[in-house]
Amino acid sequence: MNKIAIITDTHWGARNDSVAFLDYYDKFYTNIFFPYLKEHGIKEILHLGDIFDRRKFINFNTLDRAREIFFDKLVSEDVVMHLVIGNHDTYFKNTNEINSPDLLLGEYKSHIKIYSKPEIVSFGNTDILLMPWMCTDNMEESLNIINNPKSAQVCMGHLELAGFEMNKGIVIEHGMDSNIFGRFDLVCSGHFHHRSKKGNIRYLGCPYEITWSDYGDQKGFHSFNTDTRELDFVHNPYTMFNKIHYDDSMWKDYGAIDTLDFSDLSGTYVKVIVNTKNNPYWFDLFIDRLEKVDPLAIQVVDDNLYLNLEDDGDIVNEAEDTLSILKKFVESAEVDIDKKEIDKILGELYVEALSI
Repeated sequence: MNKIAIITDTHWGARNDSVAFLDYYDKFYTNIFFPYLKEHGIKEILHLGDIFDRRKFINFNTLDRAREIFFDKLVSEDVVMHLVIGNHDTYFKNTNEINSPDLLLGEYKSHIKIYSKPEIVSFGNTDILLMPWMCTDNMEESLNIINNPKSAQVCMGHLELAGFEMNKGIVIEHGMDSNIFGRFDLVCSGHFHHRSKKGNIRYLGCPYEITWSDYGDQKGFHSFNTDTRELDFVHNPYTMFNKIHYDDSMWKDYGAIDTLDFSDLSGTYVKVIVNTKNNPYWFDLFIDRLEKVDPLAIQVVDDNLYLNLEDDGDIVNEAEDTLSILKKFVESAEVDIDKKEIDKILGELYVEALSI
């Protein structure tokens, strides 16, 4: 049995190079990712783009931690990574030629192979078309190899296809028509952070939570059997964003607070949704106990209308999502412009804003 690991959208340097997020990444790679590779004898990784978060520069502490946590482990474990260039890895938007992996990872060239142009690579018994970010510079070459029926029947890359969820519940309408990839048996892609499947196309999602939009959305990576072409999901149990519902009507006295275990919330973002608060003193004790485990931030949301709030969308009850509002604004504008292009630009700006 031949297996490779597939991971994507690792975004080293996310959240303004937050040290807390680097520590969070460390737990995943040290306790989940590399032990899985070792246990299953996996010696090849396929990374589907956006290995770094910033397109224009690198934070040296982020790079140092990334080397320690991830890149040096490739060498010590003798694992080879095939890295497809994503849009966050490129300096310019119209070409992949200047990219951060080429400039920053040269010392790992024996263990990291970088693909800035489409290329067919054999993994065990399966030929895979590796498709980096499609831009003006490589579009013609990319479409030629995609449309060639004699090339690989499996495609994996960093694609922006219309009609898929960028984050849970947020569908992107701009992008390429997915029918372009209809001839392939299987297409796997990075770029969108929510795992989804439609026909022969699978978006694999990012391996960990990066923004509140990732709350409640299972994260992890995949293993791919090159003999059977089976794709298995490996769950990352660690979360960065958590919510607690507070209801002191369920307690007989404040002693119940002493039994609460918040240890898993250390170093994470926490929202406390208050359903019932009959005793302000008990609530203060509750918050004090929560603060003792040192979360990164605590946000209190009072559910005074008893809406049974579950997520951020519920908090603005029945309001339209941001992209829908922007789309309707563009549609209603009485101007002689290409409104689809404006929709695309606003969508790209929205995606970038979420990552900041």
